[in-house]
Amino acid sequence: MSALPLFRPTLVLLTLAAALLGPADAAELKLRILQTADVHMNLLNYDYYQDRTTDEYGLAKTATLIKAARAEAPNSLLFDNGDLLQGNPLGDVVARIKPLPRGEVHPAYKVLNRLGVDAANIGNHEFNYGLPFLRQAISGAQFPYVSANVVEAEGGKPAFTPYVLLERQFKDESGQPQRLKIGVIGFVPPQIMQWDRQHLQGKVQALDMVEAARRYVPEMRAKGADLVVAIAHSGIEKIEQPRLGENMAVQLAQVPGIDVLLLGHAHAEFPSKTFEGFPGVDLQRGSIHGVPAVMPGRWADHLGLIDLKLDSASGRWQVVDSRSALRPIFDRAARKPLVDADPMVGEAIAREHADTLAYVRAQVAETTAPIHSYFAQVMDDPSVQIVAQAQLAYARRAVQGTAYEKLPLLSAAAPFKAGGRQGWNNYTDIPAGPIAIKHVADLYVYPNTIKVVKLSGAEVREWLEMSAGQFRQIDPKGPAEQSLIDPAFRSYNFDMIEGLNYEIDVTQPARYNAEGKRSASQARRIVNLRYQGQPLDDKAEFLVVTNNYRANGGGGFPGLTAERIVIDAPDENREAVAQYLASAKRFNPSADGNWRVLPVAGVRLQFLSAAKAASLLQRTPQLRLVKENADGSAVFELAD
Repeated sequence: MSALPLFRPTLVLLTLAAALLGPADAAELKLRILQTADVHMNLLNYDYYQDRTTDEYGLAKTATLIKAARAEAPNSLLFDNGDLLQGNPLGDVVARIKPLPRGEVHPAYKVLNRLGVDAANIGNHEFNYGLPFLRQAISGAQFPYVSANVVEAEGGKPAFTPYVLLERQFKDESGQPQRLKIGVIGFVPPQIMQWDRQHLQGKVQALDMVEAARRYVPEMRAKGADLVVAIAHSGIEKIEQPRLGENMAVQLAQVPGIDVLLLGHAHAEFPSKTFEGFPGVDLQRGSIHGVPAVMPGRWADHLGLIDLKLDSASGRWQVVDSRSALRPIFDRAARKPLVDADPMVGEAIAREHADTLAYVRAQVAETTAPIHSYFAQVMDDPSVQIVAQAQLAYARRAVQGTAYEKLPLLSAAAPFKAGGRQGWNNYTDIPAGPIAIKHVADLYVYPNTIKVVKLSGAEVREWLEMSAGQFRQIDPKGPAEQSLIDPAFRSYNFDMIEGLNYEIDVTQPARYNAEGKRSASQARRIVNLRYQGQPLDDKAEFLVVTNNYRANGGGGFPGLTAERIVIDAPDENREAVAQYLASAKRFNPSADGNWRVLPVAGVRLQFLSAAKAASLLQRTPQLRLVKENADGSAVFELAD
């Protein structure tokens, strides 16, 4: 008969302790995630449109913040979230004016390589110059690029690397080395297929971001990812978004397996009070549905930062705590810089910066009066009308000898620089005197190409109704002072149409919301709509010259799709503006007043613009100053 095993209380206690404490190698590790996004080629703190340095944006300033943030945390990773390669004259020079030679490193990567970026995502504006340039440019990056929802048009294979698994060694809180595998996946808005149709059609397809995440995140986990970082070039919306939506942060945060969400595209700042009350948002922690998230504004005016605490007590690394924050380069309230620029950036791209200055300073014409966009959202404005007239001049030549030659021609243009979310210095502001290329780029900031669409009079009317959604509905029986402009409506979607005369009745409800969805109202804001002095014939056919973004459905305008394009021009709208100004040589800019906002009896219609615009009121008797604000803005109102 065998002996019974001896009872050993010490062994039992040790076993219980191990069960309670977890694996023998359980550890705690702190990791800092840093993010830049929507730099738009603002590598230097330099305003090429005003030809001067600036303290309010520029990666050279953010580079100083990056160094400081790294010095505070022994474990860190740095990511960029796209819209890097386009956005100012420096980007245009490298892509179009003095094209990047084969084998040379793009200036953006001369900087990002030195900053030690760990991985980057492709933004929608990366496609503006076409796929060949994009691939050539990113080949100079000494770090991986990811994009999970762009596939080849034929076969559906990934057009770019969907995700990467970065293996990094960090030190835990006890000073011991720990090896982590970090999965990094990227997403871009599917709307690239509209916005850059001429570059992408037949070559790639863009899939739904959430569906791509649900496909690849489990795969990353299966391959051993300890942490999954989703870099989504996408913003945050309060309402539920449809499949193939543009701003899908809330939906992505609910995909199982995503630990960190890096956001961009919307040029917004998260965490901030802007998102108070949004579904799933915890502003104190900076999370969405429990997932730590950050979105660092635009033009490198902030550094995004997420501090993670990871624990391996469960047998695998898990995020047990997090805090997200933004670090600004500029104090908007005090109007003063918070950091100095890192000289490394200027040294790295000295040649390209010099080339850009030479380009933007080249004169093309002369203006006898200032041209600005401070009031372009409330009244007919020369800065927008010049663009519309330049497009008309181009289109008249383009339709000659075609079947469309005899159709009436109109031109749509919008104010691209109108303060608001881009800051109170973000206006076209050209002094009287020489007009240089920098001023042309100030009038038209995007590398859009010219398109002409054919529409009925009724469809043109709806186009204007969509634009009129920029205005809030004014209550004639309401307060004596009412705000006129809806800040949620993007100024680049406020098209005026040259060639028509019309008035806007803001006491009526909008027919469309900011996304182009039709409201229940049957009312109309566009009244007294006329062509050549006669009421617009809804059944008549018109040609409207616009840009590729709008013609391909950008902005959600009713009736505008690629199928309506009849002149698919390869030339840029900006080049048309340059040609138009060069042919004029010396001119006096003035608006013809073809549209206006109707006054509302007993109500003062007020709006925000830059405080510096107050000095221009002598030339604008239709407006008056109400008060100046400390943040560089001012309240103005339409005169009765």
